[in-house]
Amino acid sequence: MNPNERMARRYHWLSSSLKSFTEEPHTSVCGMNQGLILNLTDKFANNTKESIIELIKINPDNLMKEVSIILPNHHEVKAEDVNLKRLGAALILAHETNISDIESLLLLKGVGPRTLQSLTLVSEVIHGTSSRFSDPARFSFAHGGKDGHPFPVPLKVYDETIEIFDKAITRSKLGYKDKSAALQNLSKISQAIEKDFTPNNYFDDLVKQERDTSYKYDGKTVFGNAKKPKETHIQLKLWE
Repeated sequence: MNPNERMARRYHWLSSSLKSFTEEPHTSVCGMNQGLILNLTDKFANNTKESIIELIKINPDNLMKEVSIILPNHHEVKAEDVNLKRLGAALILAHETNISDIESLLLLKGVGPRTLQSLTLVSEVIHGTSSRFSDPARFSFAHGGKDGHPFPVPLKVYDETIEIFDKAITRSKLGYKDKSAALQNLSKISQAIEKDFTPNNYFDDLVKQERDTSYKYDGKTVFGNAKKPKETHIQLKLWE
């Protein structure tokens, strides 16, 4: 149903040789093309269907404990919303590690520190354990927010992050696990750095630096494009 047009999507479905109601039951479908749809009857959707069944088996109370995220009741991102030790470790990996070493790790060329920062945080969202999500506001430092909090969305970084993960997924389907394994290892490396990291009071400086440099990455909010600041941004120092 399209709630805006108040019209339902309708199909004429031919199943003269029906073998299964759950796996490609139709031999053809006729209707107006409305774009991509979710088709759980596709033969390649078996893994998705199995995952759904496994979720159904889990006690709802236990499931909600795993997936629920409690966000602060204010709009902007504050230092107290973020585990600075965890965030700082990800930033050190991205900005204070020899990029040539990281390139060899990821088997990628031309990945800058800002994109690596996003990749590290996204890697933890995908591969991190539930105990790592006690401060969900931290992950907003991957790609910012459309409202400008904590900073405008850096479209160049956003698109590059999607492209890198897309290529990793494509290679995995072809049997090559190298890039997907390397991206997964980013979160592990960040956690290793975290053990010996002592954060200083850098949060406000970090937000200011991200906002000041946002224009370089095609930063954008619902209010428009990020502007180049009149004064130069400060150099961020993560270590005490």
